Amino acid sequence: MRRVAAAVAVLGLAVAGVGYVHVTEPGWWVRLWYPLKYEAIVRGHARNYRLDPALLAGVIYQESKFRSNVKSSSGAIGLMQLLPDTAKGIALHTGGSRFRVSDLYNPEINIRYGAWYLRHLLDKYGDERTALAAYNAGQENVDEWRREGRGIAFSETRHYVKRVERLKTLYRRGYSSELGATSS
Repeated sequence: MRRVAAAVAVLGLAVAGVGYVHVTEPGWWVRLWYPLKYEAIVRGHARNYRLDPALLAGVIYQESKFRSNVKSSSGAIGLMQLLPDTAKGIALHTGGSRFRVSDLYNPEINIRYGAWYLRHLLDKYGDERTALAAYNAGQENVDEWRREGRGIAFSETRHYVKRVERLKTLYRRGYSSELGATSS
């Protein structure tokens, strides 16, 4: 009988421990569940485009889970899930003269273009939530919602914005030394 009671007590402590870790999400837990790849590229382009590196990492995780070879059913490619037409425009804005769709599978190029685009949206809209909504739903949709005095109209986009903001917090907590993330 004592062994059963001891086993139940150990099991109860284990469940409580897992519950505590799940709620508090310490850095090691974040690292276990939310990997960070290409950290030097993320850090460099975040610095270059005046972005919080944890925000950039959060967008990448949400878009591709740091898989550089993904392509969505809508044709978005790579780590930051950029549409080829959007990326071609970014290439021209940033001084590029030759754009190839295959470039979007290159982590350095994809993150550079995505970071530029995210900075462009932040500058255009002036706040992170609206910029993230535009990253997900497109500028035309966000512009229409704003003209009509509405908030984010798509539930998927509202979820996306909340998720990226949560990921930003997790990446800041789990990888602050690697990303040099600020607490702002």
